[in-house]
Amino acid sequence: MAPLRRGGAKGSQGGTSAGAELAQSRRLDSIKKNQVHHESQRKWLKISFLGSSGLLASLLLWSFLNGGDGVTEVLAHHNEILQNKFIEVICSEDYDSHKRFEGCTPRKCGRGITDIVITKEEAQQLRRIAEKGLSLGGSEGGASILDLHSGALSFGKHFVNLYRYFGAKIQNIFSEEDFQLYRDVRQKIQHAIGQAFDINISSMYLTKPTFFSRINSTEAKTTHDEYWHPHIDKVTYGSFDYTSLLYLSDYMTDFGGGRFVFMEEGFNKTVEPKVGRVSFFTSGSENLHQVMTLSFSMDSNVISNIKIGCSDARQF
Repeated sequence: MAPLRRGGAKGSQGGTSAGAELAQSRRLDSIKKNQVHHESQRKWLKISFLGSSGLLASLLLWSFLNGGDGVTEVLAHHNEILQNKFIEVICSEDYDSHKRFEGCTPRKCGRGITDIVITKEEAQQLRRIAEKGLSLGGSEGGASILDLHSGALSFGKHFVNLYRYFGAKIQNIFSEEDFQLYRDVRQKIQHAIGQAFDINISSMYLTKPTFFSRINSTEAKTTHDEYWHPHIDKVTYGSFDYTSLLYLSDYMTDFGGGRFVFMEEGFNKTVEPKVGRVSFFTSGSENLHQVMTLSFSMDSNVISNIKIGCSDARQF
């Protein structure tokens, strides 16, 4: 019987050893599974982190290009077509310090935006006229000016009179059709302003300066190139009563940034440029404004600026 008891004892030890090995094997399998699970979790966490980082970067870039300048409301998006949008604001006292003209000096103040006054074809033709003139000179900095009425043209760090500077050669650059198109477009804008503000169109006259401007992301060389400062047109030029801008370039296609901003305390409002879009407003401090700097320029932002004053005699 003793051998049987010894044999039984050996079998029991063998079973215990086998059970221990099985338990160890299961523990190793469990550890491996946990490692694979944790590795999978780490991988997905990494992917999620990278995805979130990419999304955050995209949101920051979008914010920089579209709203990172503190603007809180877009009055006119570049991808919409506005009929005749008008926002009335309270007139400032700026007009009281200048001679008033009955039927013309603002009694109602505000801001208007329309995409239906000037056709895209007219705007494109007008841009070609601007480019012909600006090709004769141009600023070394980020902003160039061309005034077809006075002849003022940015030329390096200075201005020249293109009619005197180029003399008779100018007839080979601008045609009578060019000047007639500019007159027709100007008249359409004057009518739009007259209707919006209920004023006598026959009392409205152009005031100096009336010009094309081209801005890009080039660093400013002189104070004339610094187009981005907040300002009031009526304070800069007392003759201004109404200001209009005709955009000849597209926001986010030709350039980024460059939006027009009406500055209000804690609640700025912006207009995004679009070919053929007309933005107009009364020129007093009720419409403090600025143009945001360009964040990039694949081409440039070209604008026709038309300033209108009230007078009992034509300015020119």
